Amino acid sequence: MYTVLDKDMIEFEIVPYIPKTKRGFPPSVPLVEIINAILYKLKTGVQWRQLPVKALFEIRILSWQSVYYHYRKWCLSSVWQGCWVELLRKNKKHLDLSSVDLDGSHTPAVRGGQDVEYQGRKKRKTTNALYLTDRQGLPLAMSEPVAGHHNDLYNIEVQFEIVTATLEDADIQAEGLFLNADAGFDSKEFRKACDLKQINANVCFNKRNGNTDRDEYFDQKLYDQRYAIERTNAWMDSFRSLLNRFDTTTESWKGFNYLAFMVIGIRKFKKKEKQKEKQKV
Repeated sequence: MYTVLDKDMIEFEIVPYIPKTKRGFPPSVPLVEIINAILYKLKTGVQWRQLPVKALFEIRILSWQSVYYHYRKWCLSSVWQGCWVELLRKNKKHLDLSSVDLDGSHTPAVRGGQDVEYQGRKKRKTTNALYLTDRQGLPLAMSEPVAGHHNDLYNIEVQFEIVTATLEDADIQAEGLFLNADAGFDSKEFRKACDLKQINANVCFNKRNGNTDRDEYFDQKLYDQRYAIERTNAWMDSFRSLLNRFDTTTESWKGFNYLAFMVIGIRKFKKKEKQKEKQKV
């Protein structure tokens, strides 16, 4: 059976941040197995009812409805986002914050649902969200999803506050960061939002805004490193449940995004720790 993460990684890197049940009966199987089943769904994109539960559970077999119940419960209580914040706080030393990248991504919404509208450029219904990554391309934070007919600058002051709040929750200082963004973010509102956070906005000038000979800061060499976020998009698309959105609720779709952040992050963090151990030897 294909596994997304080693069960020991799930046990030590994710399970400790899952809150214990205060009411009702606790899960009748180890949390590791439930999370492993959810990660299988994330990676393969299989329908919930098609989960191979007999292969995913060792002693007591949960139904796909029970797996979905736990996933949905944790989504509604923002458990996945909380887990990611804790992982970021724990592994800050492995981040490369010499600069960060911000970009928007439209995800096709196959079944419709919340925050879904027709997007002309994609010629289909989509959901849009902003993603922030470090210099390595490691995802750091995301905005609240919005309907696809909105561009990346929609409600940008609020959305940027949500993105930077994730960093602050993880005790990562936003002040002084150099942030790359494409010409779609070249607006007074976005630059003002960056100034309020004391973030250096390295935004490519948009020719539609008129004369490109302006006083705003722009470093072409730094901007050329922005390719890293395109690599991040490829990593995210490797999770079939994110390549196309089948979840009709925003909470469920956000949950899969944060789970993908965790899988990517845990793999990168563990790789860096092994490299440091080899260097010591």
